[in-house]
Amino acid sequence: MNVDDLSDLPDNAIALLKSSGVNTLYPPQAMAVEAGITQGKSIVASVPTASGKTFLAELAMLSSIARGGKALYIVPLRALANEKKREFDRFDEIDISVGSSTGDYESTDDWLATKDIIVATSEKVDSLIRNFAPWISDLTCIIADEIHLLDDASRGPTLEMTLAKLIHINPGIQIIGLSATIGNAHEIATWLDATLIESSWRPISLRTGVFHENSIHFDDGTTRNIPFKSNPVEDIIHDVLHEDGSALVFVSSRRNAESAAKKISSVTSNFTQKNRSDLTEIADQVRDEGETELATTLASSIELGSAFHHAGLINNHRRIVENSFRDRTIKVVCATPTLAAGVNTPSRRVIVRDWRRYNSFRGGMEPLSVIEMHQMFGRAGRPNLDPYGEAILLASSSDEFNELFDRYIGAEPESVESKLAVEPALRTHILSAIATGFATTTEGLLDFLDGTLYATQTTNTKRLTHVTNSVLGYLETNKFLNITDGDIMATKIGQEISRIYLDPMSAAEIIYGLQHSENPSPLGLYHLISRTPDTYPLYLKSGDREFYYQLAYEHQSDLLGSSPSEFDPHWEDWLSALKTAKMIDDWSEEINEETITKRYRMGPGDIRAKIDTAHWLLRATERIAVSLNLSSLSTIRNLQRRVKYGVKEELLELVSVEGIGRIRARQLFSHGIHTRLDLRIADKELILNALSGRRLTTEQILRNAGRTDSSLDGIHEDRPFSTIKTQNRSTQEDKDQANLGDF
Repeated sequence: MNVDDLSDLPDNAIALLKSSGVNTLYPPQAMAVEAGITQGKSIVASVPTASGKTFLAELAMLSSIARGGKALYIVPLRALANEKKREFDRFDEIDISVGSSTGDYESTDDWLATKDIIVATSEKVDSLIRNFAPWISDLTCIIADEIHLLDDASRGPTLEMTLAKLIHINPGIQIIGLSATIGNAHEIATWLDATLIESSWRPISLRTGVFHENSIHFDDGTTRNIPFKSNPVEDIIHDVLHEDGSALVFVSSRRNAESAAKKISSVTSNFTQKNRSDLTEIADQVRDEGETELATTLASSIELGSAFHHAGLINNHRRIVENSFRDRTIKVVCATPTLAAGVNTPSRRVIVRDWRRYNSFRGGMEPLSVIEMHQMFGRAGRPNLDPYGEAILLASSSDEFNELFDRYIGAEPESVESKLAVEPALRTHILSAIATGFATTTEGLLDFLDGTLYATQTTNTKRLTHVTNSVLGYLETNKFLNITDGDIMATKIGQEISRIYLDPMSAAEIIYGLQHSENPSPLGLYHLISRTPDTYPLYLKSGDREFYYQLAYEHQSDLLGSSPSEFDPHWEDWLSALKTAKMIDDWSEEINEETITKRYRMGPGDIRAKIDTAHWLLRATERIAVSLNLSSLSTIRNLQRRVKYGVKEELLELVSVEGIGRIRARQLFSHGIHTRLDLRIADKELILNALSGRRLTTEQILRNAGRTDSSLDGIHEDRPFSTIKTQNRSTQEDKDQANLGDF
């Protein structure tokens, strides 16, 4: 089927698609068109990576917009939302606007009402529904990307309930479910009342195999000999780079990714002579945006043509690695399996070095699932980039060779099973269903839940009723619901908790802590939010116990709520939360990022993730304090801002100016610039010196502060500090802040 044969699309859409290189539809795409995807029919597509799933979404969205509708593209990750937004922005050429929303769980984002396509995470969509975003009812098409994540215990219930709510709000809405790996795709299609499109077709061939004894043994019965040079991974990489390809290496841990990239750089350095200057420029970008040892290590690898990728990196560093790998400037990336979750990082050859990973709950190593393995395999090979794709596992013995073939090569992926019917998942979703009016009675609530995937799959119809009644009891006990003769209504505080997207158990913990302290300390508040279910506390290592036991003893009057006994099973959790609280306190006290990474043995990306969560929970705590009319409101509000920017209170006014972060605020403060007014009236040479002579940065900050004469023409740095007049501000240096990173 040719693109010219398509109908039901907006004017000029076909011309735009052809200009981007799409002329002929792939077989799975043609199957979807025949099934009515451009006519508003729901589709579940279970097709391999690189076989055109995104194009299916585009056909559905464009045809829906042509009928006067509005489309929503749901993704599991913020990074994927940003990627899809950039990809869809090309539709602006045919007057189709695109918006993206991934943060702030308390807003309705009314500006999105003017957009034709909206890209958002499932959590954000759920929060928009909870906050009654008016444009939700205008939706006519929903894309659920990576729909197999319904099986994920953490993300799955939110995606499931969000889809159930959207179907309830917009009966007959078109839903397109996309995944490369669904073992029971027919059940997902049945739930969504959709036509199932299944295909194994791929635009370029993908061979999977196992490396053993210097040869790759592929699933098609062929073998490829790999000359022995050093070790299997490096030898396989040398082989593919020799043919001008690229490689993606999956390992089990962050440390393994970093060490593997360092070793592999000795191989890649021999193939990057022509683009060494480009690599140096990329490495400099990494150094400019991070002042930690991890950033230095990453930059050093990049200069030689390899890189690592994991959640410990800050977002910008991950983005730099992804972009540079896509354009093949970086030849090899060593990553943890999270990179396989949807982000577009194609390579000629995928090498899965580690097929087991550590499970902290079980206390040992366990095999990756077939679904995860196939997601990694799917990164191999892309049209117009590679003539083929290869995915390779490594075996160290004949027994392991046979096991890997049996377990993964050609194996069917596991079935996707709903994870909804457990109390932690249902606590927040039942409260939100009641607070937003999806159910007003116990019977109505069960009827609503009957529209979930769990209800479609289960044979135990009593389990959902039992768990639901248990959750209702908990919510009523904590005064989040009123239940009278089967009628259910959310209380004022219950409605607030739903709107701020807080786990009711977190809310109960916060309310209890706040009600037992009129003037909470920073450490006390940080500890309070760190022991809620919405926080993943830092792991308490064996060497930490004595220190945090002593810290708990010294600050027992600061810690909110009832402290457990050291013999209580929850004592370890209490100390883990205290460790997390101390890390947040260090951040807000301006301890530099490198010190924090070493002190808590965490990556810069982990710091930012913890701080983002802490900031959100402090905002939620502020809203609760307002609802309960508590006297601690101003303290909470102040700490929320300090955590957001990572500064002491004296810098809060400076960091409110766009372009000023932790480093620059402290530099300015130490030169006597303390306020926005100071930026407007102080000598420009003083400000330029404080900002290390960065002229463009200084001019931008002066404009952002409202200074009308922001130009630095004729202004020179390095004028002796003592000759510059200030507004009688203290100029005490704070050398401890020299290495702080802008947040």
